[in-house]
Amino acid sequence: MARTIDPDGHDAKRNSILDAAHVLVLSKGYDRMSIGDILAQLQISSGAFYHYFDSKPAILDALVQRICEGSREPLQRVVDDPGLAAVDKLQAFLSTLDALRRSRQQTILELMRVWYDDHNAIVRQKVETAVRGMRLPMLAAIIEQGVREGAFVSRVADRSAEVVASLIEGMADHHAAAILGFPGHRDERRFTREVIAIHTAYIEAIERALGSPAGVLRRIGRRDVARWLAALTR
Repeated sequence: MARTIDPDGHDAKRNSILDAAHVLVLSKGYDRMSIGDILAQLQISSGAFYHYFDSKPAILDALVQRICEGSREPLQRVVDDPGLAAVDKLQAFLSTLDALRRSRQQTILELMRVWYDDHNAIVRQKVETAVRGMRLPMLAAIIEQGVREGAFVSRVADRSAEVVASLIEGMADHHAAAILGFPGHRDERRFTREVIAIHTAYIEAIERALGSPAGVLRRIGRRDVARWLAALTR
């Protein structure tokens, strides 16, 4: 008789392995993490593990997919909204990314140092590549709409999307560097000026890359930075 599989039970056990791996990646780094660490943390056998994943790289691929899926739906809703003009969609796209970060603000702050550690370079690269692959078609669709509406100038929307995606990633990395450097000087005014300057420079670059008028996209202000300062100084 064929074995009956409980889908809910299967997913729950698979997710418990992913949860354990996620914790270990953040505490030890992907390079240092072993399958044995996962087995020890969950108190399961190697046979139980290999029923769900056939290797350590398979765990990494599943973790990357889960991270991407966490932001796909809210971003896709923005792209698919028929009531929004392209400029408004691009602003909503950026605002949604900010909202997703704010919703996990304390966790992000706690884990940021580990995330940028060399031992997680492979994970970070995989996540960045997967996230970029998810975002590019969305940004291209927004840009194509903007070209039709006369709001953007681009002959090749997919290439313009790559430029915008690179700028969004660069802005996130520079903001992360500012946050990681904050405990060293703890100068709130300097930190605020730095974060606002980074955001302004990248937003201006996005506007220029798309041939849109200056100022069509929102710039952050002191109140926006104050939310991160409040979390940093807890």
